[in-house]
Amino acid sequence: MDTPSPQSPTEAVTAVRLPLCGGILALTASYRTQRFSRHIHEEYALGRIESGALAFRYRGNTVVAAPGSLSLVQPGVAHDGGPAVPEGWRYRMLYLPLPALALVLPPGAPPPHFRPGVIEDAVLADRLGHVHRLLLEPGVSTLAKETRLLALLAAWIARHGDDHPAAPRSRCEPRAVRLALEMLAAHFAADICLSDLAAATGLSPWHLARAVTRHTGLPPHGHLLEFRCRAARDQLAGNARLADIAANVGFADQSHLTRAFKARFGLPPGAWRKIVQESRVRVR
Repeated sequence: MDTPSPQSPTEAVTAVRLPLCGGILALTASYRTQRFSRHIHEEYALGRIESGALAFRYRGNTVVAAPGSLSLVQPGVAHDGGPAVPEGWRYRMLYLPLPALALVLPPGAPPPHFRPGVIEDAVLADRLGHVHRLLLEPGVSTLAKETRLLALLAAWIARHGDDHPAAPRSRCEPRAVRLALEMLAAHFAADICLSDLAAATGLSPWHLARAVTRHTGLPPHGHLLEFRCRAARDQLAGNARLADIAANVGFADQSHLTRAFKARFGLPPGAWRKIVQESRVRVR
């Protein structure tokens, strides 16, 4: 399940290396005739079959991953790969180094172990597809990408790992949550990542993300979006261009500001500005 070279006209591969959670590779591929030789990975490989079907020999058996299922390869386990149907297969893959998975495990916990090569779990498969698309979206904050990815990894381990010890809660959580929110409020325009918040609070990135969600009802990236929308709302009382306001408060562009602002306040920024500037009545 590695990227072949060269590609045939019936095959298409897009791979992006992302500096998230220790570094991951997000790959989207469509293969019709490609057959991978037997090989091993240094990282975990987890993918969602979008269409067609993939067959591969894994742990002494030939398994088939059908549409909507998850294909899984443990580091160091030999496998091959090829089409199970004439039309081949199309999938979204995540190649995940051990440090990425370690972020959602208690300190000192052994690497997670997964026995099957194919997982039938529609909920988790849909979640992987959503996260995979999110990771490739340039306008999404690093904080949102990291939080959603770690939540996916934690769910995968909890639902299908042979051993998934739970991390104990910390008495430091309330203070850590308060510090994280203060940091987000002060630096909302920056592309803050979970490791930045973790370093300031003393909790691990995943522990902090869960603590913030548990104590406040919103994940860290939800608070980041809230602070950005509030700042944009305040700036709409002035005459700055919407594109400049978007940049000032940390959005990738004006369209991202518009979508987030309307979802939060019920009106697009331009309509909000008109109300504020014409009537000077702030709608809350």
